[in-house]
Amino acid sequence: MTASTTTATVRELWPLLFVEDLPRSLEFYRDRLGFETVAEAQADGRVFWCRLRRGGASIMLQQAEAEDGPAEGRGRGVALYLVCDDVDALRQEFVARGMSLREPEIAPYGMKQLTVPDPDGYAVCFECPV
Repeated sequence: MTASTTTATVRELWPLLFVEDLPRSLEFYRDRLGFETVAEAQADGRVFWCRLRRGGASIMLQQAEAEDGPAEGRGRGVALYLVCDDVDALRQEFVARGMSLREPEIAPYGMKQLTVPDPDGYAVCFECPV
């Protein structure tokens, strides 16, 4: 890179997840995992897209349509890792909201992890340093 070259800063990542039942997924992320809705788009009085945020993490959800391909295997190979400061406290929060979850595990690379499967098969992993 030369002295005259400038670069743009990338500030955030907002993954977009296609979901089969947007109200169900919204309930999961908002009411179970504690995300808040910060933006949404509607058509015919129904929300078809939304962006959710918790702390510095955002996730976009979009109602899947026929042109988005089959639902089977949609979440396969997709994992979201959300770095937090206390996985155990998050687990307690989620259990208090009615979720049945395993105890967090320590990954070989030193992160304590709590993986929560979402309704469409995406893996949502909250993790913090040990």
